[in-house]
Amino acid sequence: MTDIEIIKEQLKKIKELRDNSNPIVVEQIKDIKSKYLIKEDMEDSPRSLERYDVPDSVESEIEDDEVQENGEMDNNYKQSYRVSGGVININGDDKKQTDLTTEDKRIFQETMDEFVSEVSDLVNFNPLNVYSNNVDWSGVVVDFDTEFYFTIGESNGIYVSNEMTQVDENYLDFINKLQTFYEKFKSKWAKVIAERKKTKTETEIK
Repeated sequence: MTDIEIIKEQLKKIKELRDNSNPIVVEQIKDIKSKYLIKEDMEDSPRSLERYDVPDSVESEIEDDEVQENGEMDNNYKQSYRVSGGVININGDDKKQTDLTTEDKRIFQETMDEFVSEVSDLVNFNPLNVYSNNVDWSGVVVDFDTEFYFTIGESNGIYVSNEMTQVDENYLDFINKLQTFYEKFKSKWAKVIAERKKTKTETEIK
């Protein structure tokens, strides 16, 4: 399966999970939340930042699924954080590397705010995923019922998915805004990856 096919498959799955009209999906989500998600308030910002810890056994099952799906694992540990209504997943080779720094939090908040300001204020964001060599992010722009996917890894670029959408002046303007914003997104999060690698190297030297 090519990188593009993998991305399309991921977008399809995201769309299926978004379909709250499916009672089976709703029930499964409720069951998972009730069994596995433990909410802890973070000390530095209890209202704007929440941390979700997943038991090791469940975390392993999720990782195994990713191995079968993508063919390889970029990292071994994942920690999810909620920041002002958005979710950021930090992946690392060990649990310490999955910590969310104050700067990570600031940049994630800034990224969401800038998207709303510069692209569309009617958007449903999916979690942003940070890996050692990649950052990917997706969501749905409600105005055009268009799903976008950003990635700055080997398959870097913008991908969009939608049903029948009229390609008029408004839609083209939206696509241009999306492309312009992606360049800012790519630059911003490439620096985050570089800084996290630098911190990792300094820690290993010590």
